[in-house]
Amino acid sequence: MSATNPLIFDRRLHRLRRDRAAATVAQVAPVLEAAADRLLDRLDDITHRFHRALEIGGRGVVAPLLRARGIPFVVSMDLSTPMLAQAGGEAGGGLAVAGDEEWLPFAEASFDLVVANLALHWVNDLPGALIQIRRVLKPDGLFLASLPGLGTLQPLREALVATEAELRGGISPRVSPFPDLRDLAGLLQRAGFALPVADAEDIPLAYATPMGLVRDLRAAGETSAVLARDPRTPPRALLPRAFGRLPLVEGHIPMPLRLLVMTGWAPHESQSKPARPGSANARLADALGAEERSAGEKAGH
Repeated sequence: MSATNPLIFDRRLHRLRRDRAAATVAQVAPVLEAAADRLLDRLDDITHRFHRALEIGGRGVVAPLLRARGIPFVVSMDLSTPMLAQAGGEAGGGLAVAGDEEWLPFAEASFDLVVANLALHWVNDLPGALIQIRRVLKPDGLFLASLPGLGTLQPLREALVATEAELRGGISPRVSPFPDLRDLAGLLQRAGFALPVADAEDIPLAYATPMGLVRDLRAAGETSAVLARDPRTPPRALLPRAFGRLPLVEGHIPMPLRLLVMTGWAPHESQSKPARPGSANARLADALGAEERSAGEKAGH
């Protein structure tokens, strides 16, 4: 992590919550699998054959899907050792490594594929993490990642903010910040990836009760670990009043997951490159069969 990068998350607290969630993560496997399926669909459109993959924070979902796609060797890495046990490790034809997304413990050019499914939104230095991921990729290796994006948990965030402002006259960050889609392609480019692409889609989720949402967040190890959170015990009325503000649609609380997907390649000489400015050898007007006019003619003179 960069020494100048601001600390947003309590990484120790996040690890402890993932440790605790290792026993319950199977409860949210359908959501994790839906996100992983959407992410790995990108592999179906690629002719490359991958041999050594690193999956980060897959919680037992991503590694089997990679093996099912014929990748012979998969390394699973997680901040939490108990959560790492969900990945299967050597029993599935790979390795399980406890490690930190902010300090990847791998040599340069170790993998030809890196996949991070709903894992990188807890790092304090996302640009630095992306640089490290690009470093461990072989030339022409592929990086795929999904993150919850801006808009995820937004009804809950707004309800908590409004209620706490009423009760205390101020607010505390109780829902993690999420990245915006328009920033991601630029981050990939800054980290040195070629052909960067970022896109988004929604995974529709709805809950019969607010506590169902809370249980899922705890089961996945996704409860807030923001350093700036208020350490005081919340007012007793905070959650009941906030839950009462949540929208209801046909008896359920809609809480869609805004899934952002990043795709980038480690640079290689075989990849297509944009043309240099001024290098065109044909005029656009000729290609369109149009006649060019002088500046005076365009202005009506």
